[in-house]
Amino acid sequence: MPKGYWVSVYRRISDREKLAAYDKLARVAVQAGGGRVLVRSGRVAAHDAGIAERTILIEFDSFEQAVATRESAAYQEALAVLSDAVERDFRIVEGVD
Repeated sequence: MPKGYWVSVYRRISDREKLAAYDKLARVAVQAGGGRVLVRSGRVAAHDAGIAERTILIEFDSFEQAVATRESAAYQEALAVLSDAVERDFRIVEGVD
């Protein structure tokens, strides 16, 4: 079964306090959903139309698990805290088997 991944690239961060509060709640939700953080704000070499801002990559055992975690009450609480603090490109993608 192919794994699922959360890929999140931040275009703009306007409120770092809200982002920090979101991080705490999101970390708990991701762990509860079985997610494993592979990349969190490391160095970025952006090319073409790439953005050299904060980038997050989280791996789940399946695409369905990744979607379910995004829809979970715990993660929805984290999103409510984040509100308008960032502009980001968030995707859930299926890996290759």
